[in-house]
Amino acid sequence: MTVQTRNPLVQVLPETAPFSDEQRSWLNGFFAGLLSLDNAGVTALSTAENAALMSGGAEDDGAPWHDPAMEIAERMKLAEGKPLPRKLFAAMAQQDCGQCGYVCETYSAAIAEGKEPRLNLCAPGGKDTLRMLKALTETAGGEPAGIPAEVAIPAAPAGPAGRSRENPAFATFLSRRKLNGEGSEKETYHVEFDLTESGLDYVVGDAFGIIPGNDPRLVDAVIGLLGARPDADIGGKTLREVLIADVALGPAPDALFQLISYVTGGETRQTAKRLAAGEDPDGDLDRLDVLGTLHKFARARLSAEAFVEALDGLQPRLYSISSSFTDTPGRISLTVDTVRYAIGNRPRWGVASTYLAERVSPGDRVPVYVQRAHGFGLPPDPRISVIMVGPGTGIAPFRAFLRDRKATKAPGKNWLFFGHQRRASDFFYEEELNELKQDGILHGLTLAWSRDGREKIYVQDRMRERGAELFAWLDEGAHFYVCGDAKRMAKDVERALVDVVAEHGKRSADDAVAYVGALKKAGRYQADIY
Repeated sequence: MTVQTRNPLVQVLPETAPFSDEQRSWLNGFFAGLLSLDNAGVTALSTAENAALMSGGAEDDGAPWHDPAMEIAERMKLAEGKPLPRKLFAAMAQQDCGQCGYVCETYSAAIAEGKEPRLNLCAPGGKDTLRMLKALTETAGGEPAGIPAEVAIPAAPAGPAGRSRENPAFATFLSRRKLNGEGSEKETYHVEFDLTESGLDYVVGDAFGIIPGNDPRLVDAVIGLLGARPDADIGGKTLREVLIADVALGPAPDALFQLISYVTGGETRQTAKRLAAGEDPDGDLDRLDVLGTLHKFARARLSAEAFVEALDGLQPRLYSISSSFTDTPGRISLTVDTVRYAIGNRPRWGVASTYLAERVSPGDRVPVYVQRAHGFGLPPDPRISVIMVGPGTGIAPFRAFLRDRKATKAPGKNWLFFGHQRRASDFFYEEELNELKQDGILHGLTLAWSRDGREKIYVQDRMRERGAELFAWLDEGAHFYVCGDAKRMAKDVERALVDVVAEHGKRSADDAVAYVGALKKAGRYQADIY
């Protein structure tokens, strides 16, 4: 049976309450002490009961925009005429990734109620989401409505270290091992950390937050174009230290364009103003990260302090955990694709992925935190069978599931669909998966390779091929999971499942869609997508 993270206090407030993790932790402790709760005879509310309790009579609109594959313009159209919290919800990226410290709906509610002043936390939504949130809050009256002073929530303590992005703990980097073979077009690593110092634990399905540093090569290039001294004092730290650890150097924020418009004139000023308004006057917006912006506006003279203030904060990165604490106590592993690409003649590097692939060394202490899963985890009954669809690095949580099921001797059956480009070079954890098959833990392993033949084969194609067996598992009560790309793969997998239900469940298309919808409502269809 899955070992759950211990919690010494009764969770009086549900996870959907519009508070940060720290506020909720502090308030739960306050109420537990006030009511002398000691976990005896106390039953947590179900997800449905929590939702009913927290709805406050809000409109039950079904959130038709809650689809990560839908463009923001379409989502906002669906939210027309809705109250501010629902419009804010539609502006989010709809991935419920937890990187902001909330899920999309609770982040929106916190902004609308004035409990969360930061509008730039939706990393998957990027500048499009940020601009929409700013426009919505300004239209609503300049700023989100705050809590009246007489009922304001007291400042909560930071909470346990390593349980939120605001209060990370330190883990020790142990190792990286490349998972791709010769000839692969990808660069993927199995990465391990020691959690002994932090005292952290986790449950399979949780995510691991990494607080990386920017590449020093990029930082030095930025400083060179800025024409500033690397040791210039910025709030008690050097400019170089701030640019490495504190601010984002990816897509240039609107505030940087605004700053440039203040110190330039003529056509240059107008160009900067149009960029700040979200336009692309010269057709080069995709090249305008912070370094590219300094290149473009090379004549702008910016003070180091004003430049830093115009940048967004460096965001943590969340990764699906690929290990089981029950199986390997005190350790945690990730499965990480290294992001490298070029725009024009300039190479670009993923901040956290290249940090883990090349800049962090064994023995280094890295600031981290565990992000609790939102509706993604093994069934509470270990007898229930699970179907897992995880191509590429989407295998990460399912490796964790399988390690956990083996460690706990869970009797439920396990079926994994895995795919990638080439079997010879991209079959992650091949030996381990074959051992799990031999040990009777992995009852089904269905593979799809998109570059090994004339025809590209994907996991959704294999699902249709194995449709009769797949539907039989579902009909017997199996839970279905998918992990990976939100824009295409996850939608393709869902369409394939609808097709399987329609064909092998002898249902109409509408009834098959309703069947899959019922699986989601029952918690039997869960997605970890990004």
